Amino acid sequence: MDTPVIDRTKLDAFIARAIGDLSAGYGGVMVSLGMKLGLYKAMAGAGPISPKELAARAGCAERYVNEWLNAQAAGGYVGYHAISDTYELSPEQAMVLADEDSPVFIPNAWQVPASMWFDEDKAIEAFRTGKGVAWGDHDGRLYCGVAAFYRNAYRGSLVPEWLPALDGVVARLEAGIDVADVGCGHGHSTLLMGEAFPNSRFHGFDAHAASIEEARRNAADAGLSERVTFDVARATDYPDKHYGLICFFDCLHDMGDPVAAARHAARALAPDGTVMLIEPFANDRVEDNMSPVARIYYAASTTLCCAHAISEGGHLVLGAQAGEARLAEVFRKAGFTHFRRAAETPFNLILEARR
Repeated sequence: MDTPVIDRTKLDAFIARAIGDLSAGYGGVMVSLGMKLGLYKAMAGAGPISPKELAARAGCAERYVNEWLNAQAAGGYVGYHAISDTYELSPEQAMVLADEDSPVFIPNAWQVPASMWFDEDKAIEAFRTGKGVAWGDHDGRLYCGVAAFYRNAYRGSLVPEWLPALDGVVARLEAGIDVADVGCGHGHSTLLMGEAFPNSRFHGFDAHAASIEEARRNAADAGLSERVTFDVARATDYPDKHYGLICFFDCLHDMGDPVAAARHAARALAPDGTVMLIEPFANDRVEDNMSPVARIYYAASTTLCCAHAISEGGHLVLGAQAGEARLAEVFRKAGFTHFRRAAETPFNLILEARR
């Protein structure tokens, strides 16, 4: 075999990309530490601050804080003022790193790759055997990371943007209907709707018992337990209440038989009811999904989404980048006659289906 000719410019560019990714991986650990130790919160609104001052505010050891700040500055996550030897978190950086209620708060998302690393042996076995890995068999950081990350995104968009994009749904919610949130996880999406529409009744279902327990605690903390209930159930066997709205938030692609889930939704739906399907944003062709967001989704899909769908029998393993056309075909097979894209964001497709 002839020795391949190496283009030095291409090699250097690819090395730079790989080192950048490696740097981001290290940086993610620093972000998680900054969140859990309260370092970002202590910096928010404080202006330029020294390592000593920050260590005192956060109750940490100065030497560690100093090194952490330098890592943050090198990555562009905080500003550094050389003359005063101080560090500063800008208002924009604070929105992303310190404000837990911000729709762009991101530190919790780093718990997901942490869980993926922890479960690497399970992924290797799945690759070699073709077997699945159920959602409940992953490291606990996965559930907390996913729930906390999506909670903020949903808080910023679900009630003010996504529900109004559906035909006539807001008026029905205001009048009072039963709503099913299938695959509800910790219940953040269910509770957001429950808070916004007091005349409606909300029912969250998830096959993961530990998530349902957490959802019930969240409902109690929010004072919504009387109108928002949570029960362990699969997407194919939750009770039929002739729901006016059935929601699937970033979960249909995880299911082993999404067509069966859509068929059950058709049976459980009121005659004039609507399905709201929230799925990761994706174009229909692989070549059109070459972006940092798509890379995150494909990677998560490899070890989490596809693995869970396979654990449930893998009748149709959609993956997290299914795209609108494949999702529309799922609902067509389930007997739905209406399917449209109601809205989109860089991270999500908001899709509407009716029988």
